[in-house]
Amino acid sequence: MPRGAKLRRLIRIVVFAVALCAMSALLAVNQRAAAAERVAAIKVEGTQRIEPATVISYMKIHVGDAFNPKLIDESLKSLFATGLFSNVSLQQEGDALVVKVTENPVIDRIAFEGNHHLDDNELLSEIDLRPRLVYTPARVEAAVRRIIQLYRRSGRFAATVDPMLIHLSENRVNLVFEIHEGSLTTVSRIRFVGNMSFPAGTLREQLATKEWRWYRILSTDDTYDPDRLSVDRERLRRFYLNHGFADFRVLSAVAELAPNENSFDIVFALHEGERYKFGKIDVASRIPNVNVAALRKVVITKPGDTYDAETVEKSIEKITDALGGQGYAFVDVEPEAHRDAKTHTMGVTYVVNRGPRVYVQRINITGNVRTLDRVIRREFRLAEGDAFNTAKLKESIRRIRRLDFFSKVDVSQHEGTHPDQTVIDVNVQEKSTGSLTFGAGYSTTDLIIGTVGIQENNLLGTGDTLGANLALSVRRSFVNIGFTNPWFLGRHMAASFNVFHESTNYQYQSSFNEAATGFSVGLSYPLTEHLSQGFNYSLSQDSISGVPSTASPFIQAEVGSTVTSAVAYNLTYDTRNDRMAPTKGIDASVTESLAGFGGSIRYLQTAVSYKQYFPLLKPYVLETGITGGYIHGIGQPVRLANRFFLGGTNFLGFADGGVGPRDTSTGDSLGGNQYYVGTLALSFPIGLPREFGILGQVFTQAGSLFGVDQTGPNLFDSRAVRVSAGFGLSWQSPFGPLKIDFGFPIRKQQPDKSQVFRFSFGTSF
Repeated sequence: MPRGAKLRRLIRIVVFAVALCAMSALLAVNQRAAAAERVAAIKVEGTQRIEPATVISYMKIHVGDAFNPKLIDESLKSLFATGLFSNVSLQQEGDALVVKVTENPVIDRIAFEGNHHLDDNELLSEIDLRPRLVYTPARVEAAVRRIIQLYRRSGRFAATVDPMLIHLSENRVNLVFEIHEGSLTTVSRIRFVGNMSFPAGTLREQLATKEWRWYRILSTDDTYDPDRLSVDRERLRRFYLNHGFADFRVLSAVAELAPNENSFDIVFALHEGERYKFGKIDVASRIPNVNVAALRKVVITKPGDTYDAETVEKSIEKITDALGGQGYAFVDVEPEAHRDAKTHTMGVTYVVNRGPRVYVQRINITGNVRTLDRVIRREFRLAEGDAFNTAKLKESIRRIRRLDFFSKVDVSQHEGTHPDQTVIDVNVQEKSTGSLTFGAGYSTTDLIIGTVGIQENNLLGTGDTLGANLALSVRRSFVNIGFTNPWFLGRHMAASFNVFHESTNYQYQSSFNEAATGFSVGLSYPLTEHLSQGFNYSLSQDSISGVPSTASPFIQAEVGSTVTSAVAYNLTYDTRNDRMAPTKGIDASVTESLAGFGGSIRYLQTAVSYKQYFPLLKPYVLETGITGGYIHGIGQPVRLANRFFLGGTNFLGFADGGVGPRDTSTGDSLGGNQYYVGTLALSFPIGLPREFGILGQVFTQAGSLFGVDQTGPNLFDSRAVRVSAGFGLSWQSPFGPLKIDFGFPIRKQQPDKSQVFRFSFGTSF
């Protein structure tokens, strides 16, 4: 090998050896450096309540780990995320990691100042702060936002909340929320854009939100509430859909806050579209062997009528019920609309589809602390194991709410343990069901009236009712203690028991006083949705007293006491849409009473009543009605206490007992064995705002009272028809119902007593 080549080879070997030694030395240095930069210990400083081990447990870096900047940063974030510390720092001191913390204080007490309309308990229950919790600025900010939200929901948009800290020893603080509630933020004006078919006044009547007026001092409807505004959008939509506007939409609902933040202007932008009438109505079935002809008969939508979404829904319910009667539990009725834009008609075909076979696996009830489960379950139209039915579930919810035991009823569904099963969850929130009422009033019949009542409608959570009432007036006193079990023997039958004492002064019309003391037991139950019947037994001691020597001899002959033991049967039919202020429907009843099962009085009595209400052009309501009665003594004359009296509230224009048989020598009313009264009345607004609740009324009545078992020269008894007419006002005032009537006899008999003016007013508080 040449000498130069040998030299170069030697040089390469030397260079390689030197490089190898250098690399070994560098690796050894790195290994020693790495060993030196591992965490040998973690020291925690600044803790007071929290154990150092607890602090270390939140960290991402641990003893033995390298001093990794990423792990140190993650540990810092993790400690801040606990909310326990207001300040955290991590630093390396030699081979130790030092963690310095400043603990957040603990809340010792929470107080509210300046709150008058929302009490402390209500505010405290709504915020995520409690005594002995760790104070954090984030939690306080969230609490401030929540309190402001509560005030805005109550109509106070100008409310402000300032949190303040009072530092105490041992790292404790008192947290004080200083609240400036501000005045109610009212709705100064409600406007509509795009309403061509209905005036703004009509649309405002559909809304839950009202414009501010001085007379709404007892209502919060004129305060702004964004949740109520959402309800108003739906109310407008339902109103238009029920009046034929199938294309209606609320384009926007904008609330503009005034610069002084004391009021809102609300503007609804509407798209009405065209008004439709019903076109062809039909029923089709995709399920074989369904009796479609029978289903067509229950449909209430009719061709030519104005399109009404509500009647479509009711037709679906009636078809579903009818299919259930035919044995089809799993059905789905879907309305198919056939719109004709040229003729503005909406044809509807109710298509019966085979629904999914779903059964009720379980019904869960929660939230009822006092009310027994069975009280809620017995109102369900569905039972566990039944075929699921949406219409029956809706009816069940309606029945539970009608109990009036709960302030909230929420019902939800979720799939059971199998796909063909469903679980129904019912969550209720109970409310007070007891009441103590005091009442006062005045009427031209009873003069000054005072009442006291105490009642529990959900006795011991059983759904039973126990109550006592006392009524006193110048002419009448009444005491009653009653108990009602609405589900007697576990069936939908209402059993009742009452003990009573009543005393009435009839001196002003018939020169006698009447008293009755006794008890009654009754049983009633529904036959159909609108038809019910009942039975009743009563035993009472009746007395006639206080008869002066100048009274009619017919009345003097009645002085003394009798015992009446009677059974009664009644049948009631009621389809009214509102029992207090009906605008449509029928209210009819017939009652038969038979006395003579013991006691000293024997008679057979029949009483009938029929009233029907017809909605005319809104809000005009026509009322027609007829009432009548007949009583027949069995082997004895009918006594004064059992006869009918006519006049006053049951025949306007005539005084109490002003119509019928009378002793002409003394003027005493004697009552009668037979009577009838027909009524025709029209109620209408008188131009005041609807929320005043003031209605006018014009009426006419015709009837007669006749038939007594006695005879004598001074006895007047005529079957002649009497007629009266008049007008009046009724006001559902915040202080109770008030009614004024002016009635004028048009046709009367000479001995009859008339009364032009009648007034009644009463309230409970």
